[in-house]
Amino acid sequence: MAPAAMRIAARSLSDAQPVAYWLEDPGKPGALPALTETERCDLLVVGGGYSGLWTALLAKERDPARDVVLIEGHEVGWAASGRNGGFCSASLTHGLGNGLARWPGELDRLEELGGRNLDAIEEAVARYGIDCDFERTGEIDVATEPYQLEELAELYEQARGLGLADGLELLDRDAVRAEVDSPTFLGGLWDRRGVAMLNPARLAWGLKRACLEAGVRIYENTRGLDLVRAGAQMAVRTPYGRVFARRVALGTNVFPSLVRRVRPYTVPVYDYALMTEPLSAEQLASVGWKNRPGLGDSANQFHYFRITSDHRILWGGYDAVYRFGGRVSAEMDQRPETYLKLAEHFFRCFPQLEGVRFSHAWGGAIDTCSRFSAFFGTAHQGRVAYAAGFTGLGVGATRFGADVMLDLLSGRDTERTALEMVRSKPLPFPPEPIAWAGIGLTKWSLARSDANGGRRNLWLRAMDKAGLGFDS
Repeated sequence: MAPAAMRIAARSLSDAQPVAYWLEDPGKPGALPALTETERCDLLVVGGGYSGLWTALLAKERDPARDVVLIEGHEVGWAASGRNGGFCSASLTHGLGNGLARWPGELDRLEELGGRNLDAIEEAVARYGIDCDFERTGEIDVATEPYQLEELAELYEQARGLGLADGLELLDRDAVRAEVDSPTFLGGLWDRRGVAMLNPARLAWGLKRACLEAGVRIYENTRGLDLVRAGAQMAVRTPYGRVFARRVALGTNVFPSLVRRVRPYTVPVYDYALMTEPLSAEQLASVGWKNRPGLGDSANQFHYFRITSDHRILWGGYDAVYRFGGRVSAEMDQRPETYLKLAEHFFRCFPQLEGVRFSHAWGGAIDTCSRFSAFFGTAHQGRVAYAAGFTGLGVGATRFGADVMLDLLSGRDTERTALEMVRSKPLPFPPEPIAWAGIGLTKWSLARSDANGGRRNLWLRAMDKAGLGFDS
């Protein structure tokens, strides 16, 4: 980083608060009491992020008489569900390219189910009156290097050939800059219908309210400590009590699963983001963004960015960080060296905004798996179901995952449980120190690929062949 660019970046961070912008909201609901006795229920949901909230709500929608309890180790929406970028995608496969590589025979079905899932989220937001700034503005994948422009054009042609290009629009340099103006943009691919932008924390809080109104009993600051058989039921011990349930759904994602054999399939990576102060009318005019799509660049180490309802810009991604041993700790949520890097990249993308300051800077862990999209399964003879490994798709795909878990717990075959995506597992990550070394080498190789016209070295080609991967 040049000294002048470093000074500009550092000055922009001087007032940034080390907290997720979304969670610093006066409308945040108060925490509910912890579980202090013994509870009994038909369905216990462990985890109060999107995965658990959708599971509890859909369970009551399917059967209003079902007795449902949800426990959350801290407060609903405090982790990845409340601090993400607010990109709610229809994709269940981390994009068309990843879906083609892994499930080409059922990609059209996965795309249909993903579209229906996003429609259902939009309908639920309206039906339950969830005030989360839901906007179906789409997302533009932008090219900042010539090879990325070629890759986007190739992806568009693949989508057309498969009959999956409805709502996709290939943009040249002038067209993309007419939408959002950056001198780094060479073109883009706009998915106009497949992504909605929203306020992630308010979505979580709105789902919490909907669950309570449907009769779900929610206990916050109630961590599930272990999961054991108790005759024909399952039992989960908590710090002050215990829950006995006929069925259990695990929506713990980045946190260690209560089913130990699931743990090797995910690793935690730390993602970081910045939020600007509100832009002035003049600053807004300099970038455009009138149609308000989300954006992401097309590098391996990519940035995601969007504009908020109060005219701020969220800028995140790029520097995904894995810590040795896969530790998840609050002390890792702040990383000034990454904030400095992100700020420098922001002003490179938007030089016309020099002088803008960042009001918030935050980070946290998300779970990733080797196939970049969720996996599912059961334990304890079908009494327990889990969904994990959403890898950045949790805002939208967790609702689909909730339906899958409920299908699996019902013991019935459905259109979802018949999918190869649902029936198969990703490759597990190796133990330490092999995982740490392999992920480090992969990150280095991805950075080299970005710097060398997208050319993938021998290591990345071997990882591709093995079905393993890691990116930001």
